[in-house]
Amino acid sequence: MSDSTTPSRPRTLLLRGGEVHSPADPFATAMVVEGDSIAWIGTEGAADSFADGVDEVVHLDGALVTPAFTDAHVHTTATGLALTGLDLSGAPTLADALAQVRAYAKARPDDRVLLGTGWDAHAWPEQRHPSRAELDEASGGRPLYLTRIDVHSALADTAMLDLVPDITTREGYRPDAPLTGDAHHAVREAAYATLTPRQRTEAQRAARAHAASLGIGALHECAGPDISGEDDLRGLLALAAEEPGPRVHGYWAELVTSAKEAARIGGLGVVGAAGDLFADGSLGSHTAHLCAPYADAPHISGSALLDAEAVAAHVAACTEAGLQAGFHAIGDAALQAVTEGVRRAAETVGPARVRAARHRVEHAEMLTEQTLADFADLALTASVQPGFDAAWGGADGMYARRLGAERAASLNPYAALLRAGVPLALGSDSPVTPLGPWEAIRAAAFHHTHEHRISVRGAFTAHTRGGWRALGRDDAGVLVPGAPADYALWRTGPLVVQAPDTRVANWSTDPRSGTPGLPDLTPGGQVPVCLRTVVGGRTVYARPDE
Repeated sequence: MSDSTTPSRPRTLLLRGGEVHSPADPFATAMVVEGDSIAWIGTEGAADSFADGVDEVVHLDGALVTPAFTDAHVHTTATGLALTGLDLSGAPTLADALAQVRAYAKARPDDRVLLGTGWDAHAWPEQRHPSRAELDEASGGRPLYLTRIDVHSALADTAMLDLVPDITTREGYRPDAPLTGDAHHAVREAAYATLTPRQRTEAQRAARAHAASLGIGALHECAGPDISGEDDLRGLLALAAEEPGPRVHGYWAELVTSAKEAARIGGLGVVGAAGDLFADGSLGSHTAHLCAPYADAPHISGSALLDAEAVAAHVAACTEAGLQAGFHAIGDAALQAVTEGVRRAAETVGPARVRAARHRVEHAEMLTEQTLADFADLALTASVQPGFDAAWGGADGMYARRLGAERAASLNPYAALLRAGVPLALGSDSPVTPLGPWEAIRAAAFHHTHEHRISVRGAFTAHTRGGWRALGRDDAGVLVPGAPADYALWRTGPLVVQAPDTRVANWSTDPRSGTPGLPDLTPGGQVPVCLRTVVGGRTVYARPDE
């Protein structure tokens, strides 16, 4: 009998008989996990020597093993509420959306406020949003809060607006129009204040469980005072520490001007004062800040929420405190303000320190040649969402309506970012677009604008290792000895190499190149099915009946 004071030996596991996606061995079929780390990667012949010495052998039966995905931009509680509540993203018409609101109100008699998300008037044949009177009728007179699909504007019925007495005086309020800006934030705060701790926890559990079922092993939670409260963030971080599931890395989007203020935010247990720290809004809501007016609203150029001076102060303070800084910036004018501000901060605290901090920008959609070059020079990470182009790109998409065809075609230039050496981290901005890492990789590889397409391998790396690098970690998101045992098993078809340039594809598919294959993500085909997700050596999802 061993001494009770001696630490127990880490449990060992041999996975064999599959395809292991690893740069350590492009032809690997087996992997050994020891405790919470990868111990060995290799082929079947070498695996025989481990078989008798491990605690368990898992026969993969041809399954693909990959690093678990990281979603670099998520709103966890809102995602859970959309999964378990009123999600209008699939409503085909305005009339159907109102019918769903009525049904939801009837099914939730005890909710103080009815919460919903996902409506998009441009997707409906009526081409308009519900009127206040229609919302009042559908809600039965109970407070109703419905965020637009981009979450940058919202609809509210009369009872909901009555909960914010000064709503009519706030910026962004217009009678019988979607709420934007300060008016939206005030109504959102009032709506979410009615959630009980139990409701929040249930939503967070639902979101994490759904993420795990998709092979996601880590989430970057983008919280902030204009999005969710500190209680919501603290509760989520505590839940992730206590219960199995994807890791949660928190960001808190609050502007600071001193290292002391930045250190206070660090005390929340977050990685950075970053995420959705808004430099502007969204294209769908006409609030992304543009250098030239919107094509479909020539009197509007969006909302400038931060100037270069504020950005510079924030980045300098965060850099001094050893904390990541970051911003939400979509329009070309907003991105110009952010890069100018980061450059000013570099002049204050030193460019080497700014680069080492790996500050990040969320969305970064409307880059110019200059701002793209600034990203590379300042070592800014681009945290991007390919699902945006899949949903709103193309000649007939929302981007083209908002901006005109020429400007719309410039959006989300992933290939140019990679060519410039800008680090990419992929995410969903869920619930804006759904969690779905393979779908995001497909969207990046088959971008509506051909010149912006990147290889499946490049997108895959950005959705695995890229998310960890965005946190400042270079030792994770990849299956190599010593890396964390965060991985997923997949049922999929034959593995291939897909690249937008045939010259690349021609050499990389040659076995002599040693390029590991990945699933065929040609549009129209089925994405891989997750069989198991493991985080830190612990199974957090197992597909039923597998």
